[in-house]
Amino acid sequence: MTSCTESAPTPSASDAECLALTRQLRRRGTVVLSVFALAWAFAGASGTGPATDVVPVAVEAAALVITAVVLYLGLRKDARPSPRTVDLPPNWARGVGMVNGVELLAVVAVIAAANASGRPAYIPVGIALVVGLHFFPLARLYDQWQYRWTGALMTAVAVVGAVLALAGPSAGTVRAVVGLACAAVLWGSACHLAVRG
Repeated sequence: MTSCTESAPTPSASDAECLALTRQLRRRGTVVLSVFALAWAFAGASGTGPATDVVPVAVEAAALVITAVVLYLGLRKDARPSPRTVDLPPNWARGVGMVNGVELLAVVAVIAAANASGRPAYIPVGIALVVGLHFFPLARLYDQWQYRWTGALMTAVAVVGAVLALAGPSAGTVRAVVGLACAAVLWGSACHLAVRG
């Protein structure tokens, strides 16, 4: 992998290589954020009522439209070039793999602990916290400062969800609030990445 700096690429990487890598990472980030936003939106929709009711179906339809729009913005050929090239640390891809591996193990642990304790309302809360925290190292590894805001906002959603779960509403209500809020955060981050770079 090439490593590019904000001012100029390293001697081993041409300007074209740096621009191509930056564009590739920007597009990949938009796709991944959008797909996970859609998953969160569907999880949130499942908490708004039975699957055959009008509200969950409307939420899911809106989520599909929003995701399609964000993907279009990120993948269109005439997208504005990123204002800078990424400055990736050494072994950044390995670091990303490690962060994502720890995230996956933590999500499995959250689900197991919540189910074992009989508190399913805490599953989306715990997952939102894990996902939010994993964005902080990714911000450095991908050289995308906006991921710090993504992490902070998702962590805040997890805190709000925990307070809500302690207040005693149904697991569905907690899932709806946390799921839809996380979807909004991820769509916002994907839009920023798609439009601003």
